Amino acid sequence: MINFASIWEGIADARPEADAAAHGAESHSWAEFDDRAARLAEALIQYGVGRDSKVALCLYNGFEYLEAEFAAFKNRAVPCNVNYRYLADELAYLFNNAEASVLFFDHSIADRILEVRDRCRDLRLLVQVGGDGVVDGAIGYEDLLAGHDPAPRIQRSGDDLWFLYTGGTTGNPKAVMWQHRDLIGNMSAHYSVIDRDVPATVDEAVVAAVEIHERRRVTRLLAAAPLMHGTSGISALQFLTQGGMVATLTNRSFDADELWTAVAEHRLTMLTIVGDAFARPMLASLDAAVDAGLPHDLSSLYQILSSGVMWSSESKQAFLAHKNMTLLDSLGSSEAVGFAAQVSRREMGSTTTARFTLGPNTVVLSDEGRAVEPGSGEVGRLANGGAIPLGYFRDEAKTAETFPTIDGKRWSIPGDYATVETDGTITLLGRGSVCINSGGEKIYPEEVEEALKSHPSVRDANVVGLSDDRWGQAVTAVVSIEDGHNISDSDLVGHARTRIAAYKTPKHVLRVPEIMRSPNGKTDYKWARATAEEMTRSEPE
Repeated sequence: MINFASIWEGIADARPEADAAAHGAESHSWAEFDDRAARLAEALIQYGVGRDSKVALCLYNGFEYLEAEFAAFKNRAVPCNVNYRYLADELAYLFNNAEASVLFFDHSIADRILEVRDRCRDLRLLVQVGGDGVVDGAIGYEDLLAGHDPAPRIQRSGDDLWFLYTGGTTGNPKAVMWQHRDLIGNMSAHYSVIDRDVPATVDEAVVAAVEIHERRRVTRLLAAAPLMHGTSGISALQFLTQGGMVATLTNRSFDADELWTAVAEHRLTMLTIVGDAFARPMLASLDAAVDAGLPHDLSSLYQILSSGVMWSSESKQAFLAHKNMTLLDSLGSSEAVGFAAQVSRREMGSTTTARFTLGPNTVVLSDEGRAVEPGSGEVGRLANGGAIPLGYFRDEAKTAETFPTIDGKRWSIPGDYATVETDGTITLLGRGSVCINSGGEKIYPEEVEEALKSHPSVRDANVVGLSDDRWGQAVTAVVSIEDGHNISDSDLVGHARTRIAAYKTPKHVLRVPEIMRSPNGKTDYKWARATAEEMTRSEPE
């Protein structure tokens, strides 16, 4: 059956000299990628790693992340992403929840790993990436590779698993269980460039990848966001399966200048970003280069894909002013790929924020399970009925809630709310778990945030609901202002009222030097709420 490792091995045999991965200025061919992963797979076998063993990856972007993932796939083991910003208790929970037997970790977080390893009952092997020395009880990554020959190839299944841990906005992280065949089944758009259906066998997939190369349509992808998150993680899996290359950046905080340098050096064709958190510094770098008379080389780039948070119309227009390319604003989640999308190019006219065309397997359902009528103004939840995950690992109750069966059909309904316009497009409102109930009205933070961020003085904004005696919850904005700008709270709220209804606008505006976001650019609502509560407690009576 179709399987990531088997397909990638076939591509390595068919196109051994083609680029598979790049990190900074260095690149690895498909032959190197396969060889290093095979040696790592043999090492893992010596520690009992086989089918359904869990391999935790607490790593920054780099060759090691992709190689460790490939090695786990080769052994039919299950890679598990780990947020490298987690503290000890969060790490211990995740390792135990996943039943992880192997942990790959970056040397910079070794102290946290040592703090929790004795609390993790299943861990048998710790592999350290980087650093001048290896901590006690761990093995160095390169030492592990050097000590083993490549593992023999084996038969695998499309039912093999990949775990995507998602933090969500409440509770402990949960592992979304994706089968290989379902993630590959979501790749129909990638194979449309050669007029092929999604391959049903490994041989068909390898033939399709070679055909893409021959037509020079191969994607050279920059995973600008962390591979530990779905936006880059899923894209990397899928474009490697197409025979493409995945490049990553060396800087551990987002560096737009490095990004544009990588585009030119590696002739990258596509970028994955996370909304305006990435787009704004990228545009600032483009503008500064033009002003200096040394514009960045964008000649190879034909597409930017954004997912995870809203991508503003203003940013899209600014990119198109620099170059006419395809901007794909993709709406998905850890639990569903391809909910909806918006495509923008110069010739298509104006761009919009949070307006999408539904994917072929997506509908908007009311809480009662019926399809929302276009133009009715009714709010419903996005539901995907295509190739979807099995559910959450070790959480039957949450699985039943998020993946219900309605009228005999199984759906993925993570909780994203939207309205359906008369033309069938949707307007995204946001995730219901962070919805604010103010005076009986439902208010979605993302909608308020985009209204605030459309003002040129606002660098970034988070919106939360704080307890309020009168309203139940009061809409509260935590904002950071551009350097050198001076705008009053009332003017900010007044601007927001030109974009959204007055009842949705903030009742409190709190200013901070910088908005805290997760490494992939997503909103950290836990931080925003805690910050807002602390700031309001310290305000004078």
